[in-house]
Amino acid sequence: MKDQAAFLAGKRYGTMENGTSSASRLKQGPPFKEKWKARVQEILSPADIRLDGSRPWDIQVLDSRWYFRVLTGGSLALGESYMDGWWECGALDQFFHRLWRAGLTGYGSGGIRAYLGRIASRFLNRQSRRKAFEVGERHYDAGNDLFQAMLDRRMTYTCGYWESTGDLDAAQEAKLELVCRKLGLKAGQKVLDIGCGWGSFLKYACGKYGAQGVGITVSQEQAEWGRELCRGLPIEIRLQDYRDLKGRFDHVVSLGMFEHVGFKNYRTYMEAAHRCLREGGLFLLHTMGNNQSVERCDPWFDRYIFPNGMIPSIRQLGGALEGLFTMEDWHNFGAYYDKTLMAWFGNFHRSWNRIGERYGDRFYRMWKYYLLCLAGSFRARALQVWQLVLSKGGVPGGYRPRRWRQAPDRRGTLETRRFAEIPA
Repeated sequence: MKDQAAFLAGKRYGTMENGTSSASRLKQGPPFKEKWKARVQEILSPADIRLDGSRPWDIQVLDSRWYFRVLTGGSLALGESYMDGWWECGALDQFFHRLWRAGLTGYGSGGIRAYLGRIASRFLNRQSRRKAFEVGERHYDAGNDLFQAMLDRRMTYTCGYWESTGDLDAAQEAKLELVCRKLGLKAGQKVLDIGCGWGSFLKYACGKYGAQGVGITVSQEQAEWGRELCRGLPIEIRLQDYRDLKGRFDHVVSLGMFEHVGFKNYRTYMEAAHRCLREGGLFLLHTMGNNQSVERCDPWFDRYIFPNGMIPSIRQLGGALEGLFTMEDWHNFGAYYDKTLMAWFGNFHRSWNRIGERYGDRFYRMWKYYLLCLAGSFRARALQVWQLVLSKGGVPGGYRPRRWRQAPDRRGTLETRRFAEIPA
């Protein structure tokens, strides 16, 4: 725990905390610097981003070696050089939004490390049983004080549902309520939560609907604190890999965990959920979604934020569930992740004076880059948030999808007005 912040900030990777890099040992004289600067500006021009400009999304370059470094190192160098303080931007979310909309985020190979990472992803299972707990140790165990400062009061680390609300707590409660209603959750039913975090969904489902729950996580910190938060409720939280699941449940839920499964394990994951779901039950899968099929996430995010993670595409999800589940509903509310991430960053930034001493300035820059980079990508609609409702063999008579309706429904109470069935 004491070394976790340093680990996340890259100090065990031998990264460039002192502002030096291999690029600095190459030719960096004035003629070369002007050449590299002109090339970077040429690349950024389609996004209307200026070097040393005055607008919030423009870049201020603080170290002239940055041009060559980012040209040769791609997205990994862009993120690391920001952590090193080589460049600044008044509004990183706007910067990345413009990069995504201009189609510039794929520029650059990322260097030899990124290339080797892509080869490893193709031939090795980077999310095997042996490596399954790595993301827990390196990300989710970063510190409960960090996540408590950043998240809503329920500690829900997934996209909120912001329809008709401007408050993070309300948006997260609306999302949890929406999940319960999509499942048709009833008192006494037993729910499995794959990737339960600190237990926010199970606590909500048990407290409001009278359900029972089992949650699994690969984070020791989440498991220990989640047990405390759910004390007194019929909830069991386990430190366990999904491949080791046993038992049968009325419903299965997975909110924001599928991004850690990896394309080589998608089918195995779906088989585990299918095995645990009773006949007549529903499986709700909530995951980020990618517009393209990939085999590895961005090199910087892989190194510093979500090791071995990747975001699935429609094609990858379809292939994984084929022959196991019937698709009952596919709901996309990815635009709401922009609002969620901006709210998280606001909380994180306002809490920094209280928690920052433990983590350090380099960690602050890393975490800021993480949250605002993702906010820009969701704002550009380059990434999505999907909720899939799946059944075994189909719901008799058809499934009635649930959505938030802005217009009042005169037939019922406030809750039934807010979460109404989509008209046929």
